[in-house]
Amino acid sequence: MAQSYSQAKALWAITRASFKAIFKQPASIIFSLLFPIIFILIFGAFSNGGSSSQPIAIIPGSDTANAFFDSIKANPYIRIASLKDTVAMREAIEKGSLTAMLRIDKQATDSFHTYKVRIIATSASGSNLGELLQQLDYLAIKTELDEAHINDRHYRLEPTVYEGRKFRRIDFILPGQLGFSILFATLFGIAITFFNLREQLVLKRFYATPVKKINILIGIGASRLFFQVVNVLVLILFGYFFLNFTLVHGVITLVEMLLLTMVMLFLLMGVGLIISSVAKTDAIIPLLINIFGFPQMLLSGTFFPIEVFPKWLQDLCQALPLTQFNNAMRKISFDGLHLFDCWKELGILGIWIAVIYAVLNKLMKWE
Repeated sequence: MAQSYSQAKALWAITRASFKAIFKQPASIIFSLLFPIIFILIFGAFSNGGSSSQPIAIIPGSDTANAFFDSIKANPYIRIASLKDTVAMREAIEKGSLTAMLRIDKQATDSFHTYKVRIIATSASGSNLGELLQQLDYLAIKTELDEAHINDRHYRLEPTVYEGRKFRRIDFILPGQLGFSILFATLFGIAITFFNLREQLVLKRFYATPVKKINILIGIGASRLFFQVVNVLVLILFGYFFLNFTLVHGVITLVEMLLLTMVMLFLLMGVGLIISSVAKTDAIIPLLINIFGFPQMLLSGTFFPIEVFPKWLQDLCQALPLTQFNNAMRKISFDGLHLFDCWKELGILGIWIAVIYAVLNKLMKWE
């Protein structure tokens, strides 16, 4: 009797050979793992929130022997810069490195002294000038109340602050970098690999064997997906142990983030296969990948929130698969939601997967 062909052994052989081939390309490891770690360290080193101090300069000749000037010096949100003369000050405010110049003059009246504070700025200060004016106005009112010995105020602020989960910059940056990493690494890995296999007639030879087509795709694709999942695991653990990345539910959160990653990788594998099928030459592959990936890198909340965009552009951003992946990752990691709570994000990703694989079914080429 003829021995039946083992599809399982064929699948395992293809998967193992494809996985070994990945490690013969050091560039894939550097791009998938080293670059995201560098980006995480750079962006994670940014401020963890709070307002930065506004740099100002005091024009020579100003009256600094008063309570208002003392309150400016003591204010943590205002920094007095040391510049040698008014020429250097004007150059600084024109460049935007200085928010404003202040001139404080005492003005005598019949009964008491008043102070005139002249503020000089340029349009280079942008929104910083508005924040500075609010601080100065607050300091002026507080100084007047203190000097008038008015303690019985009509309005008193009594803040109550509860202990909450501290949001760090890394809690926003790392999920975005995970999306950035798997987006380009998967697209380049899948598209270039399948294109080369087709051009070298390897896929055609596979097609002529008893191995089922689906096993060929699963074998090569699974090795790539497993490699990317391992990269994501390393990046999450790196962020957790070295940068205090938040995993609300510990191991459960980690597992759910990896499951979500698998969904996104499955989507991206379809895109990579489409690109490898429509590309006529290997030179066109990077162009097609950038057309799909570059807008998402900028518009999907990878480096900064999409709320900075106009409303019409935010609606467009919400339709992108990487936006939904980033949103779901942040909800799971920091907000403490579970994967089944991200039904909206998973639904949009599911629509993308259905459309992508329907297109792939029409465009997939084996030779």
